[in-house]
Amino acid sequence: MTVPTQVRIDADIKKEATDLFERLGLDMSGAVNLFLHQCVLRGGIPFAVEMPKYSQKTLEAFAEARRVSRDPDAPGFTDMEELKEALRS
Repeated sequence: MTVPTQVRIDADIKKEATDLFERLGLDMSGAVNLFLHQCVLRGGIPFAVEMPKYSQKTLEAFAEARRVSRDPDAPGFTDMEELKEALRS
C-alpha cells in the first residue's frame, strides 16, 4: 500500500534531481522511495551529512558560476579556439 506525500523542494534542485534521476532510469517517486528504504535499512541517513570546508574564494566562485550558468545573455562558445579568441579580446 502506498500513501501520497507532499514535500516542498527548491525548484532548481528539483529540476536538477529530476534530470539526474531520468538518466538513472528513475522518477522522483522511485528515487525518494529508494532513499527512504536505504534510511530504514541502515538505521539513519545513508551518507555523511557534513558541512563542506570551502574557502570564501571558492564559495564566491561557485556563486559566480551559478549566476553565469543561469544568465541567458552570458556568451557561449562552440569550440576552444572561439573561447581563446574571446579571452584575448
